[in-house]
Order: sequence, then structure tokens, then C-alpha cells
Amino acid sequence: MPFWTCEQCGAQFPENAAPPPSCLICEDERQFVNWKGQAWLTREELAKRHKLVWRDDLGILGIGVEPSFAIGQRALLVPDPDGVVMWDCIPLVSSEAVDHVRSLRGLKAIAISHPHYYGAVADWSEAFGGVPVYLHGDDRQWITRPHPAIVPWSGESHRISDDIVLVRTGGHFAGGTIMHWRAGADGRGALLTGDVAMVAMDRRSLSFMYSYPNYIPMNAASVRRIAGAVEPLAFDRIYGAWWGRNIAAGAKAAFDASVRRYLAAISD
Repeated sequence: MPFWTCEQCGAQFPENAAPPPSCLICEDERQFVNWKGQAWLTREELAKRHKLVWRDDLGILGIGVEPSFAIGQRALLVPDPDGVVMWDCIPLVSSEAVDHVRSLRGLKAIAISHPHYYGAVADWSEAFGGVPVYLHGDDRQWITRPHPAIVPWSGESHRISDDIVLVRTGGHFAGGTIMHWRAGADGRGALLTGDVAMVAMDRRSLSFMYSYPNYIPMNAASVRRIAGAVEPLAFDRIYGAWWGRNIAAGAKAAFDASVRRYLAAISD
């Protein structure tokens, strides 16, 4: 029986003879159902229509889907001494991409910022012997394909290694998470934020939204919570969720200024 992938958001669902009647991710107010109606692809159909590409994105290897599919994010492979950690995920796995990751000492773990980027986490984990998939437990209701490799961590932070820590910020989702990579930016530190904090098109600032496609802003309390979680962290660079959407230097000051700007913009 096939595994099913939502064409609109890229979430993978369990194997079944027929596709699910609906996608819980797309029916939530933060996302949307495709204008032509709910549509599904089997894993095999997706692989026939799309391929994976990988290239450097500001010093980290990224893997993305071409032609662009669903939300269009790319995954990042954060290097660690005993392998790489995949940050956020994509809806497809290929043998060529797996071989390339193996050449980088292999995949040691997967970590996800929030449910819009779950993608094919189970397939990626299985390709590397069942490596752990770290999702914050506050978002467990959004898991579309349950799998024994999923680790629903709790609390405010989870350490993967000496240099890689997951930090719960909330905001976009209750379990919204960012990654602090202490060794990033040549030792100056880097944040991987997905779109919990969205790198703007000027690549000098960030913004915050409860729903990007439906234009629902984030409230002030949630933004202050994100800012409070980020404040103790040392970093000079921010990696966003899409190719090139990064702040290369001065990111700590840019983040603080962006928080002040956003709160001023939504105040009375």
C-alpha cells in the first residue's frame, strides 16, 4: 500500500489503499487547502515528478526539491563531529541524496521547527537506521505519520550535542523550536529559525506571523516570548527556511531591532 503526501503542504501520511479524506495541517487556519481541492501524491508519484538537489547555502549544505513542491523549504545539514543533523525536513528522499549524506559521515538526528516542516521525516530516519527525530511534544497532535523514531521532547531546551541545542520559543506553534548552533558562523554562533522568526526579503531583518499565507500577525506576548528565549544565545548569523533567506552577519542586533520594530508596528 502507498504512503500519501499532501500536495499543498508536503506532509506524509501512513500507508493506506486510499488517501486520507483530509489533511489536518492544511485545514488549520495557519495553512490552507489547495484552491483546486485536497490533492494527494503517492511517494512513488512524487519521486517521478520531482528530484532532490543539494548545494551550499551560506556554509551549510542544503537539500531541496525541484521543481519546487508544497511550501518549498529546503532542509539544512548541520555538521557535528559524528555526523550531520538535519534541520527541518523535505517531503522526499532519494538514494542519491542519502549517498551524499553518508559521504558527510551520515545522518545522526533530525530536528524540526514546527509541523509545517515534518515532511518525510520517517523516510529520512529509516534511510539511516532509525535515527531520532526530535519534535517538541507540545505539537504531537500534528504528527501525520507516527513513527517509533519520533522523540517528542519536552521543556524549554534539548541538547543534541555540545554545539547543537534546540530551544522552544512557541509563537507560530505551541512547540515552535529554533536551533542554536554554537560552532556556526566560524565560531560566532548561528540560529536556525525556520519561519518561527522569518528572515525578510531585505535579509537584514525578521518578522513574525501566526499565519503567513492567511496574513494573521503574531501577538505581542508571543513575540516577547520568542525574544526572551533567544536573548541568552550568542549568534552572529541566522538561517531561514528557504534558499538564500539568511542574515550573514550582525544577526543578533538585527533580531533585537526586528523585535522592537514589530512590537511598535502592532501597538496602539
